Amino acid sequence: MPVANVRRRGMGSPERGCRTQVGNLCYGGQAGQSERPATGHGQPGAAADGVNGETLLPLTMKFHVLATRSVSMTPSTPAPAMLSWIDAYVAAQDRAIRSVPSAEIAAVIEVVKKAGREGRRIFVCGNGGNAANAAHFTTDLGKNASAAAPRPFKVLSIADNTPWMTAIGNDFTFDDVFVRQLTNHAEQGDLLIFASVSGSSPNLVAACRWAREHGLETIALVGGKRGAVASLVDHLLVVEDGHYGRVEDAQMNILHMICYAVCELGA
Repeated sequence: MPVANVRRRGMGSPERGCRTQVGNLCYGGQAGQSERPATGHGQPGAAADGVNGETLLPLTMKFHVLATRSVSMTPSTPAPAMLSWIDAYVAAQDRAIRSVPSAEIAAVIEVVKKAGREGRRIFVCGNGGNAANAAHFTTDLGKNASAAAPRPFKVLSIADNTPWMTAIGNDFTFDDVFVRQLTNHAEQGDLLIFASVSGSSPNLVAACRWAREHGLETIALVGGKRGAVASLVDHLLVVEDGHYGRVEDAQMNILHMICYAVCELGA
């Protein structure tokens, strides 16, 4: 379609002389041209040459898509400052994950594998991004790792049940959203795993204390501040960084290692 035949107009009724109008664009006809008469069939909007809006609309829509793609796919040269920032971020991310000793990660992997072999329940939790990490880890351990293990892992995220958590928060206190679920499900010998950047979230501190009092084994993944949970857990993995994005990514790296150690090395 000739570009000259595409012109803009305000919203409202179609412009006189437009064969087809999409949004504020008018297709076909010339500016100031009067409407073409309908065909003898009495079809409103049909052009005398047999091309009407219904015929032209798919073509005009395709024109829109192609034009949009040609603009949006035009490559641009990143600014040097952006490239430098990305390189620095990647380097810092690498330092963050390497700050956790491999031997300590290996020890935690063995704790999780042992809990699975013994049929103990594994509870996982966290706040914000680490609530999402808890769900992700639960999915991978419950599906992929379980498929590679002699028996499936009895793993449950207690950061997923939104109705229950909001009921606890509304009727009691948000500090108890994990404790009250553990009260229902957990028994002595079970395993609690959680990740936190600060290590001091009140609901995680409360869960740690409850777990300790009731004989659960605990694993915490924390950031460089360590926080209040550091002295309450059995196994502590510290990502030596304070950047929330990098710490949470490194923590998810470790949670993936736990799962894929089972998948690739066996339970």
